[in-house]
Amino acid sequence: MNTLTIPKNMNLKLKRIRMIFGALVLVAAIGGFSSCEKNSYAPAAVDPSTTWHFQTDIQPIFTANCITCHNGIRLPDLRSGKSYLSLTKGGFVNSPASTSRLYIRITTGDHIPRTTDADKLEILYWITQGAKNN
Repeated sequence: MNTLTIPKNMNLKLKRIRMIFGALVLVAAIGGFSSCEKNSYAPAAVDPSTTWHFQTDIQPIFTANCITCHNGIRLPDLRSGKSYLSLTKGGFVNSPASTSRLYIRITTGDHIPRTTDADKLEILYWITQGAKNN
């Protein structure tokens, strides 16, 4: 019966390759973890006294973040041209704005958090200003 034997110098080469590979993985891991940015930043300020416009300020938030789910299948329908009526006639906006169904949905944990804090504030201020279709 023939058995395959590996020469001793081949075993040393394999050990050396494993050690080099392990060292490279370790260096890459250390480099990756040490490069994480640890600085915090302040989000963009949202001025509550600004007049918020549905078509230019609010609809783009829905278009960028919400219509993948709210595209006519799930209420409210947030597609451009349909969203305002869907929100107002569907009872999603009311006063006070902080109790509005729309604002509660985008700020509670049971909804996918796709909007930024600034987006949420813009929607809140738009509702506070009367949720006009302007």
